[in-house]
Amino acid sequence: MKLEDFNLTKDELINMAETYMNETFKRYDFVADTSSDMYIYDEDGGAYLDFLGGIAVNSVGGCNKAVIAAINEQAQDMIHASNYFYTVPQTVLAKKICETIGMDKIQFQNSGAEANEAMLKLARKYGNDKSGGKRYKIVTALNSFHGRTLATLSATGQPGSAIHNGFEPLVDGFKYAEFNNLQSFEEAATDDVIAIMVEPVQGEGGVYPATQEFMTGLRELCDRKGMLLLLDEVQTGWGRTGEIMAYMHYGIKPDAVTMAKAMGGGMPIAAMCATNEAMSALGAGTHGTTFGGNPVCCAASYAAVSEIVDKKLNVNAKEVGEYFMNELRKLPHVTEVRGLGMLVGVVFDADIALDVKHDAFDNRLLMSVVKPNVIRMVPPLIATKEDCDKAVAIINNYLSSL
Repeated sequence: MKLEDFNLTKDELINMAETYMNETFKRYDFVADTSSDMYIYDEDGGAYLDFLGGIAVNSVGGCNKAVIAAINEQAQDMIHASNYFYTVPQTVLAKKICETIGMDKIQFQNSGAEANEAMLKLARKYGNDKSGGKRYKIVTALNSFHGRTLATLSATGQPGSAIHNGFEPLVDGFKYAEFNNLQSFEEAATDDVIAIMVEPVQGEGGVYPATQEFMTGLRELCDRKGMLLLLDEVQTGWGRTGEIMAYMHYGIKPDAVTMAKAMGGGMPIAAMCATNEAMSALGAGTHGTTFGGNPVCCAASYAAVSEIVDKKLNVNAKEVGEYFMNELRKLPHVTEVRGLGMLVGVVFDADIALDVKHDAFDNRLLMSVVKPNVIRMVPPLIATKEDCDKAVAIINNYLSSL
């Protein structure tokens, strides 16, 4: 759909949105009209270098041809069926994902928050089944982000933030410990705890990667105490960090892991994968979804996952991501660059992240702010060193003027 299809100007469309839509995002003065590979184009055809990536979604590039072909082909056959029936796209995707990442079972969802909600339900059901209701609590990390549903925002370790405030009482059963502090998690893992849930890289929290010692320590702790290790890979999964899944950096395997964003090639799909032992807790009637595993979304996901794996986009993310971070470290007013692969956080010596973002937008570069002094960049995994050089030059032009 285009502006001209409805005889609208950009200002009229924006006014319409502000009249009828409840806004919880601060939008750009910008109509996203088309996209292709590394660029998003506005209503006038102006090109913007996309280091926002649809918030880490467009990993195979905007309007990837293989994804479009899969969507078009499947839409001709069936758009929706429901989970009362077997469908080919859902089943072959399940096999491909489980075999690629070394997990036993998968349950499809629609979004990252829903996948995390399913994983929390799995852990609680598993714990109640095993202990007769005595073990149901879950330890998550301070500064984490797991979603916006009541359970996932309760799991999010940001007490006192806008994510929590006004939604009290929060869902019972969550405890917080300090990220990358194994002793803090050890102390929180009391006898009523059944699981530990963390992100391998805290994205919304400021782009903090987990250390090797922390991740291997959590695996050992969970094994020793009969707890499940749950990993939220909604943002880090499918090549973003340089491995297909971020937990592969650490040489460990979780009991359950969630994914979304990159796995759909732009279509809304998510999933929770788990071992046979963990997934056995969710039998018939314990969980469900109407749209999860939709045939069109699964066809798109099969194409996107195939692009990532077959073209080794995770390897490109690792190599180009390291180059990008090294170039960013050379810039004035940059005190630290954190991240893994193409999940990159840039820390400034003052609260100027919003100014950097706005100047970048004026110069046709897209990014996001996660803290007053931290920008996050998550470009498509097809990004080249030349694309990174363009982004660095735009950011440097502003920082050098301060």
